[in-house]
Amino acid sequence: MKTSNKFTFVRIVAAPVTFILYFLPVWFSSPNGSLLSIITTCILIPFLAFAEFTDYLDGHFARKHNEVSDFGKMFDPFADVFLHLSLFACFTYTGYCPLPVLVLVIWREFAQNFLRMVAAKKGTAIAARKGGKLKTVFYIVSILISLAIEAVVRTGLTNVWPWFNVEAVRLVNVIFYIACVIFSYVSFFDYLKNFGHVLKEEA
Repeated sequence: MKTSNKFTFVRIVAAPVTFILYFLPVWFSSPNGSLLSIITTCILIPFLAFAEFTDYLDGHFARKHNEVSDFGKMFDPFADVFLHLSLFACFTYTGYCPLPVLVLVIWREFAQNFLRMVAAKKGTAIAARKGGKLKTVFYIVSILISLAIEAVVRTGLTNVWPWFNVEAVRLVNVIFYIACVIFSYVSFFDYLKNFGHVLKEEA
């Protein structure tokens, strides 16, 4: 496996790992401030940060080692979606991400994946466009805000930081999740505008 694709693969592995780490305190009914809640949170934050950083590393090494390929163009956005949808599901469970947002984002990503498959059949590999990259930035920021709130709550810091207004930050978080939906569909229509002809040719 190419170096760039190895970094992309890290995000594939990170999805189930972060999912398990996130839900371990839930499955074992560990209260906020418990040892398990603190340990899993302390592991989850740097692990997820590294997983997101691999999105930069795979592109960097693909260009540096001349490893840019049609496979990589499809593998990279797939790994992003695989990880981010897993985290959206986690935060929907705990109430940070509204359920309609999760459903709308899943619909968008499935539609985008279908477009990529049809295009690949026609010999066209759809790489991430600027709109898709901007959408991913909003995905990541929304996830990080949710993780920050959950980290403060699970480690019991809400008792130490009375100034930290959880509800106010959650409201900001919801606004970012709504922005995720908006930018995801704007970018999808951009993909349709540029590659929608492959659907017409196959239909």
